[in-house]
Amino acid sequence: MSAIPLQTAEAPPQQATKAKAGRLYFADHLRAALGILVVLHHVAIIYGASTWFYYVEPPLEDLPTFTAFIVFVLFNQAWFMGAFFFLAGCFTPGSYDRRGSGSFVKERLLRLGIPLLVFTFILSPVAYLGRYLMPRALSGVTERLSWEAYPELIGLGPLWFVAMLLVFSLGYVVWRRLRGAEPPAVPGKSSPPGLLPIALFILGLALVSFLFRMLVPLGQQVSVFVYFLSFPTIAYLPQYLSFFILGIIAARRDWLRTLPVSTGVVGLVAALLAAVVLFPLAFSGELFSLQLTPALDNAMGNGHWQSAAYVLLDSIFSVGLVLALIPLFRSVFNAKSGLGSFLAQQSYAVYILHIPIIVFVGYALRDVELPNNLIKFALASLIMVPVCFIVAYLVRKIPLVSRVL
Repeated sequence: MSAIPLQTAEAPPQQATKAKAGRLYFADHLRAALGILVVLHHVAIIYGASTWFYYVEPPLEDLPTFTAFIVFVLFNQAWFMGAFFFLAGCFTPGSYDRRGSGSFVKERLLRLGIPLLVFTFILSPVAYLGRYLMPRALSGVTERLSWEAYPELIGLGPLWFVAMLLVFSLGYVVWRRLRGAEPPAVPGKSSPPGLLPIALFILGLALVSFLFRMLVPLGQQVSVFVYFLSFPTIAYLPQYLSFFILGIIAARRDWLRTLPVSTGVVGLVAALLAAVVLFPLAFSGELFSLQLTPALDNAMGNGHWQSAAYVLLDSIFSVGLVLALIPLFRSVFNAKSGLGSFLAQQSYAVYILHIPIIVFVGYALRDVELPNNLIKFALASLIMVPVCFIVAYLVRKIPLVSRVL
């Protein structure tokens, strides 16, 4: 497996004889599944036209189809990046223990910093060409493409995750240096969290998120230092940081191996109930209604009661799904397989490369006429996901690239 920000677990030297038992293949497979979901998320934006993007199809006039896309995108946003940060946190202590602080920082700068620079200054401008491929009435672009537009085309894009993970990782280094050496995890030494601590964490996360969104409502981008260092979902910062910290704790207490299936079942039920009850309440202001009204802005923050419903939904849904997926993947997908290994090896490269790929494949499919955009989304996804993994595989064959991706 490639050593990427969400790298595979490796048994330390003193446990070499237990290497097979120490490998968490299901974590690789979960990471790959999340990577595919990220691609599908962005493809849905192309055809759902629910927000600004590098390239989109004409805005939907069919309200049910538009609603289906926006529900899909919002539910993804509620949890999947938090899950990425959790997995990253899970493998951060082991990587630090093996390398030491100096080597760990160099590894993070190499594997996170180089992709950041490549996407920001090369892949982002390439992807932004999609704006010039769209009808001007849709893109709002009136000027012709020229080198003078280049400064406006650079940006983090989805690499905001990589930038934030780099900050979290460097913060972990500072914390470890201040705290000193930590003993290695001892399997079975610590019990997994009970339902009461989990419930208290959910409530605490919801409260902090509610207060934070009074300052930074959902949908408000925050730029750091310069305009192109923009974080589009900074309203989720409490979730991202707390999940990264939880991943570190989970690694030390061996929760990935010991979290019981029963806890996963409770998490899944809680997530489904929250989706059924709280999602309509947050976005329509009514129970069991998906009517998107002007009151939708109330859910974004600013201390409104619908924002409280939304952050409670986010907290329950994100925690519940992570609790559910850990024992599920551990039970079903914890064996080494050729396909699973291939997907996991390419998943980080797919995350870095997929935006320009789906932009130009989307443009190539622009004249394909289908009954509605949901069907076109399905067709495009069947094409784009394999293409992303194939391109990632080929790029990683370039000398030295696999050391980064």
